[in-house]
Amino acid sequence: MADSDDGAGSTAASRSSRTVRMRIAIAIGAVLLVAIGLVVGRVTTPTITYPSTLSAEAGFARDMQVHHQQAIDMAMTVREQTTDPEVSQLAYDIATSQGQQAGQMFAWLNLWGLPQVSPSPQMTWMTLPTLDQSASDHGMNMSSTESTPGAGDAFVPGTLMPGMASAADLANLRTLTGVDAEKLFLTLMIAHHRGGVEMAQALVERSTNADVLALANSIIKAQSSEIGYMTELLAARS
Repeated sequence: MADSDDGAGSTAASRSSRTVRMRIAIAIGAVLLVAIGLVVGRVTTPTITYPSTLSAEAGFARDMQVHHQQAIDMAMTVREQTTDPEVSQLAYDIATSQGQQAGQMFAWLNLWGLPQVSPSPQMTWMTLPTLDQSASDHGMNMSSTESTPGAGDAFVPGTLMPGMASAADLANLRTLTGVDAEKLFLTLMIAHHRGGVEMAQALVERSTNADVLALANSIIKAQSSEIGYMTELLAARS
C-alpha cells in the first residue's frame, strides 16, 4: 500500500507542477502580448502635429476671430436700428454663426498650445507661400459680385484686414435708423463678407489641416451665398 500511495502522490505532484508551469507560461504569454500590442500601437498610431504659432492656420484662427467680431458688432447694431424682419433675421444669423465659428477658432489655439495674440502683425500669414508655390491672387472671382477694392494686391502685414469697416463707418451706422441703417449695414457687410471669403481662400491655398480647411470652405460657401442675398436686399432699397 505504501508503494501505491507514493506513486499516487508522485503523480499528483507532477500534475500540480505541470499546472503551475502552464499558468506561469500563460501569464508570461499574456504579458508579452500586451507588450507587443503597445509597441504595435505606438508604431501604427499617427503622431498628432499641431500648427506652429507662425503658421497659416494659427494666423487665420487669430485674424478671422477679429474679422468675425466686427461682423457680429455690425449685426447686433443694425438689429437695434431696424424693424425690417429680413434684415433683422439676416443680422441674427450672421451674429450667431460667426460667434460659433470664432469660439471654434479660439478653442483651436488653446488646443494647439498657442497664444491668442500673434507675435507677428496681422495678415502676415497671408504672405506665406502657397502650397503649390505659385503667386497667389486673393481677388474675388465670383460672377455675382464685384471685386473687393484692392483685392489681389500684395498684403501688407499690420494693415487693415480685407473688408474691415472703418471706425467712421461703424460710428455712422450707430446714428442711423430704418432704411438708411439697413443700406449702410448691407453695403458694409457685403464688403466685409468679400474680405472674409478672401481670407478663407488664402488659408485654403496654404493649409492641409483638415479641420481648418473644413471651416474655411464653409465660410467661403456660406458668405458667398449671403453676399448674393444681401446684394438683392440692397438693390431693393436703392
